[in-house]
Amino acid sequence: MTEIRLHDTLARKKRAFVPADPSRVTMYVCGPTVYNRAHIGNARPAVVFDVLARLLRHAYGEGTLVYARNVTDVDDKIIDAAKAEGVDPSVITRRYEDFYLADMGALGVLPPTLAPKATENVGEMIAMIARLIETGNAYEADGHVLFHVPSDPDYGALGRRDRDAMIAGARVEVASYKKDPADFVLWKPSAPEVIGWDSPWGRGRPGWHIECSAMIERHLGETIDIHGGGLDLIFPHHENEIAQSRCAHHGAPLARYWMHNGFLSMAGAEKMSKSLGNVVTVADLLAQGHKGETLRLALLSAHYRQPLEWSDQLIAQSKATLDRLYRAAGDAEPASPDAAVIEAIADDLNTPLALSRLGAIEDSGVLKASAALLGFLTESAAHWFQGEGDARIDALIAARTEAKKSKNFAEADRIRANLAAEGVVLEDGSGGTTWRRS
Repeated sequence: MTEIRLHDTLARKKRAFVPADPSRVTMYVCGPTVYNRAHIGNARPAVVFDVLARLLRHAYGEGTLVYARNVTDVDDKIIDAAKAEGVDPSVITRRYEDFYLADMGALGVLPPTLAPKATENVGEMIAMIARLIETGNAYEADGHVLFHVPSDPDYGALGRRDRDAMIAGARVEVASYKKDPADFVLWKPSAPEVIGWDSPWGRGRPGWHIECSAMIERHLGETIDIHGGGLDLIFPHHENEIAQSRCAHHGAPLARYWMHNGFLSMAGAEKMSKSLGNVVTVADLLAQGHKGETLRLALLSAHYRQPLEWSDQLIAQSKATLDRLYRAAGDAEPASPDAAVIEAIADDLNTPLALSRLGAIEDSGVLKASAALLGFLTESAAHWFQGEGDARIDALIAARTEAKKSKNFAEADRIRANLAAEGVVLEDGSGGTTWRRS
């Protein structure tokens, strides 16, 4: 078996991956908060960890990976969106969860094993909060329950920030009921008209951080193999998850490996984010005619831990790369994947190296199988280049064929030139003329 090495954010280095139980490899990745359409930056972790999931299944067997990607379906942004439309929050969450699944599916992201929702695990969150109060790591104040950060001497190990930086980075709310400025909310009260659940501390709803700790405990166990997400989640979200889970489980670590993907930005701009307004959604890009597989390759063109600058040029380069791979693979049946490609992916998901090695494979069947590990070459070559077909183009090709038979080469050349201007490339062969989009 090829050794898998992963960069562990907590250890600050690459480590050989050894699951606690090779017959049940566990991975949890922070998923969407479903109140709006996903932008292409939101898609990066979904695609990155989909590649890791494919690698783990290849290495340990199809049925061994238990991969959970949560859905945050209770949040102030969801509540605000529902209020603006005058609908129940569930209307908003169902709509945007469906959109998210469709968008990620278009990018070739396979469904996770589990997709737990926050609203379906509130009982587990209440139970964990109660345990944290019992251990002295949390306290009730003014209808809230807060985690008391000074009660955990190891708090801050993941982000390695000093106390002032942590408080500033968490954008903490200044509140008189806090024992310490760094303390964070586990439970907060809900007004009568706002979604809420009964609890020992009154009607309310959970804070964001507690949901992941409770769902991991319920669905995967106290300590999992891999926890993943975007770089922006290291602090405060993952830092808080670690503290909650460790204190609730008598010091047991939440995860044995922590992985984080880098930011995505628009060319010439800063990090892509809805709050900054510099976003392009997956749906927008698909509506522009870009194939999901092209967008997927663009997302994997840089190493996952590095920043990625999104541009039209990047999309065009990705399309050209896939065109070459589809021509090379043709309609061959998949064989065994190339060892050099597996080795590249197993080296901390080095997708740029894996893509370069795909281009060097001469056997079409090996190429097909190797590309599948990255989620590529999922269509037939004919469908990739011609899509669903086009009766108008077929008619023009037939007219060109007749013009050539009549030795009207000027007309034949005119048709070819007009089609080329539309991005349609004609290829004449012994079996006739075929076409593809450039």
